[in-house]
Amino acid sequence: MSLFDTHLLNIVVYLPLLFVALLCLLPAGERGQVRAVTLIGMLVDLALGVWAYLRFEPAGPEFQLEHRVRWLEQLGVSYHVGVDGLSISLVLLTVFIGPLVVLASRTAITERVKEFHIALLLLQVAMMGALVSLDVLLFYVFWEAMLIPMYLLVGVWGGEDRQAAAVKFFLYTLAGSLLMLVAIVALYFISGTAGTRSFDYAAIYNSLAEANRQLATCGEDCGRLTGMAGALYRWGPWMFAAFALAFAIKVPMWPLHTWLPDAYVQAPTGGTVLLSAVMAKIGVYGFWRYAIPFFSAAMHQVRPVLAALAVVGIVYGALMCLAQRDIKKLIAYSSVSHLGYCMLGLVALTSEGASGSAYQMLNHGVATGALFLLFGLLHERRQTRLMSDYGGIAKVVPVYTAAFLIMTFSSVAVPGTNSFVGEFLVLLGTFKSNLGLGFGVFATLGVILGAAYMLWMVQKVFFGPLTHRDNQNLTDLNARELVTVLPFVVLVVVMGLKPQPFLDRINPATERFVSRASLGAPGSQIQPADVRINVMGLPSSGEAAAPHAQPAGPLADRR
Repeated sequence: MSLFDTHLLNIVVYLPLLFVALLCLLPAGERGQVRAVTLIGMLVDLALGVWAYLRFEPAGPEFQLEHRVRWLEQLGVSYHVGVDGLSISLVLLTVFIGPLVVLASRTAITERVKEFHIALLLLQVAMMGALVSLDVLLFYVFWEAMLIPMYLLVGVWGGEDRQAAAVKFFLYTLAGSLLMLVAIVALYFISGTAGTRSFDYAAIYNSLAEANRQLATCGEDCGRLTGMAGALYRWGPWMFAAFALAFAIKVPMWPLHTWLPDAYVQAPTGGTVLLSAVMAKIGVYGFWRYAIPFFSAAMHQVRPVLAALAVVGIVYGALMCLAQRDIKKLIAYSSVSHLGYCMLGLVALTSEGASGSAYQMLNHGVATGALFLLFGLLHERRQTRLMSDYGGIAKVVPVYTAAFLIMTFSSVAVPGTNSFVGEFLVLLGTFKSNLGLGFGVFATLGVILGAAYMLWMVQKVFFGPLTHRDNQNLTDLNARELVTVLPFVVLVVVMGLKPQPFLDRINPATERFVSRASLGAPGSQIQPADVRINVMGLPSSGEAAAPHAQPAGPLADRR
């Protein structure tokens, strides 16, 4: 691995800070220059993110492009970043969304333009930092850092009730995050002894693996366990609950979703796109990376409950969409429904379900992000969110209508679109799992309801006679807006017809996740050596970090 590769992730994550510094030097009144500098920064970051994605070898080590240096040595904290197939795919989604949000906000944001774009760049840094962190405390720092710029985006540039929505979003997220911090500290003390404790992701997981295996095989004698296994038996369910609560709020899962409609509706278009397309996925990613692997035995105790909450979210979100007359709120509730599939595939613990969950994270970011962006462009023209204020506008804005229809087909998982692949894999994995037939049946009901509410909304807004005189004066997509929308349309088709290149990077991570989550299943025969995490070693003082060894066990053969 070249010297550039070892620093590539750092460049991708922190490059936006360079453009934040440039924005700080520009006068606040130079709005055109502010937008141009931000767009250039996002485009350069996109190019580097694509490069990092292409540099990732699906058949290579689990974590690649690693960089690790000593940080807070006495506390066992190192600055450690790296990516596996899922995290590099989510990094790609993040850098893809960035420049499109800047373009979409060009005419929507006219006040405090400089501050708005600084907030976008800072949020980009925090989101990507959370995705590449391989130190739990470092992850928490980035996780909390996401909260501040998003709070500002909603509270400063949002709609008429923006302050209430921003405060609600902030309090929900902060409450979950503080509980997770307590669990991280407890995990630090449980997973090691004095002098060996570490916040490193691999060190914690490898320490807990044997304890989770003992819990999976102890039967009725778990209360007699001592050492780390005994501590995990007593405190593991509580720590899992703290992690799960923080991540479930961010997703959000039902019934912790109540902040979502307000925040999504009140946020400016750019903020809504980032909330739905990227930040929600980091909540699902948290379950995938931390909550389930760390506490696999505790997770299996409540696995049916998690699956039930996911299914309830799918059906509840769809039914709430049928009750909406506000278009943006309808898309917001559809996000609750679609993210339920991501969580259901995750807890199905089958290779198909987990691959579908990971792929659906990307699909949801493309489809729902595009729907919010497209409606934001329409809202700029008419300044109303009600369906009743539209009708028949396909005659006036045919290009816009075509783009919206394509994204609608993606949202309802029409075969040939990207979401069909993800939802099909999730449902297939759910039916193949040992969760029970009912989970798959009710999840399938969400697909039917999804088609019903989306096509009903499209019919009322776009087709039929023109119902309002103001709609006759609507203008179709201009060149800038076409450039903003077309990448989403292209991805819907490419990811729908050629999913394998994306799945090739995701599937190795999927296999490892399923094996590690199954380690804590009652009667599991998986051994800790089979699922051990191997990462770059901690460097000696003044030396480069040692490269990581190849992993031992069956997973090495599947690389």
